[in-house]
Amino acid sequence: MLLHPLFGETVDQLKRIDDGLGVFRRLDGRVLIALDGTEYHCSRKIHCPHCSTRQKANGGTEYYHAMLAATLVAPGHDKVIPLEPEFIVPQDGAEKQDCENQAAKRWLACHGQRYSALDPVYLGDDLFSRQPLCQAVRDAGGHFIFVCKPSSHPLIQQYLTGIDLPAIEHTVKRAKQRFVHRYRWLQDVPLRDGSDAMTVNWFEIQIINVKGETTYRNSFVTDLPVGRDTVVELAACGRARWKIENETFNVLKNKGYNLEHSFGHGKKNLAAILVSLNLLAFAIHTVCDIGDDLWRAARTKLGPRYNFFNKLAAITIYLIFPSWKDLLLTLAFTKPPPIPP
Repeated sequence: MLLHPLFGETVDQLKRIDDGLGVFRRLDGRVLIALDGTEYHCSRKIHCPHCSTRQKANGGTEYYHAMLAATLVAPGHDKVIPLEPEFIVPQDGAEKQDCENQAAKRWLACHGQRYSALDPVYLGDDLFSRQPLCQAVRDAGGHFIFVCKPSSHPLIQQYLTGIDLPAIEHTVKRAKQRFVHRYRWLQDVPLRDGSDAMTVNWFEIQIINVKGETTYRNSFVTDLPVGRDTVVELAACGRARWKIENETFNVLKNKGYNLEHSFGHGKKNLAAILVSLNLLAFAIHTVCDIGDDLWRAARTKLGPRYNFFNKLAAITIYLIFPSWKDLLLTLAFTKPPPIPP
């Protein structure tokens, strides 16, 4: 798609900002790219050849559009940068409907080499922790930290059973509450049965409150070394995959970008183009949040994103500004608006 190079430009622009890309670097200078799927259109009536379908209990057909999103994230950092999407659409000659896993493989084949220079670590849920996708990540010059559920990886659970795993505990204070973060790990376990199985490293984080109750528990597999000196940061990075849900999809759908709004469906690619423009706008705005003082001043003055966008749209209906800088100065209340002709 012709819009794809513009996503790379946002990352290049980050590199030109002092520590712009540095705030995303973790694990000895690597960047984290979270992968996840989301829907952006659903209808019982409006549809096109690129729609996926599902049958409802009442016998009706539901048409929807979905995409595999890729997003730069980092634990302890509230900014995210959307990258090129890969659309989940019916594939020519395929008997089964397209899915997140297949879209992720296509994304890696198309864009993985470009981002390999950033030494990326790909994050994802249990759906991705299968050997074909893990191998696709490695072939694209990346690393991975994927959720590994016990129910979907019985072989790994067999390796964990009956052995004394290395473990460490840290006490963490949040406001007035204290929690114990307990980490366990095991290196060099096969990801699946068979002589060609990929060897991975497994680790787990368990969060326990003062009553001894487990409030959070999750396990991951990775190709990166796991040990006493690395497991805490690895767990923080693995958990950062949720930022694609909270700081990306939630913002795009509920904080002013209206990702799920039907701006237009079209007969072929219009829906995909519009959602790409939406993602690109979010990416550019985030780069401005990180590196543009004047933009940040205007955003801070006007508060939530939706209020900023509403004011921006309203003021440009009635007034003509000589420059983008003048517009931002007015929005930041540091310069009066131009006098109408």
